[in-house]
Amino acid sequence: LSNAGHFDVEINIKHLEELTVEPSYEVRKNIRTFTMSNGRKINLLGEGRLVNLACGDGHPVEVMDLSFAMQFLAMKYLLEHKNELDNKLYVLPEELNTEIAALKLQAMGVGIDKLTQEQETYLHQA
Repeated sequence: LSNAGHFDVEINIKHLEELTVEPSYEVRKNIRTFTMSNGRKINLLGEGRLVNLACGDGHPVEVMDLSFAMQFLAMKYLLEHKNELDNKLYVLPEELNTEIAALKLQAMGVGIDKLTQEQETYLHQA
């Protein structure tokens, strides 16, 4: 049972607790199990709060900022190259990934070595 609405009052947790026949328990982080009189169990996610906010463990901000940066650069690329592109699927230029990675490392205060010209040549041999 989860709440994907707008407010934290859409699930009547007090009534759910009244219906349970044994104490509820946390089966794992953000999942509380309530046992009904017929033996069925109801798993409540995120204490009835908005599930995408209360249980959002899958995409930390450290990943989302990279995703949003790529989306922005993709839109910028499309805008700048709209007259050159056909109406088909494209793979974005690798330079966009490199630019985002460099910006992220810079924001984190991390430096990275650069390849020598000899290494670049070796990597791009056909």
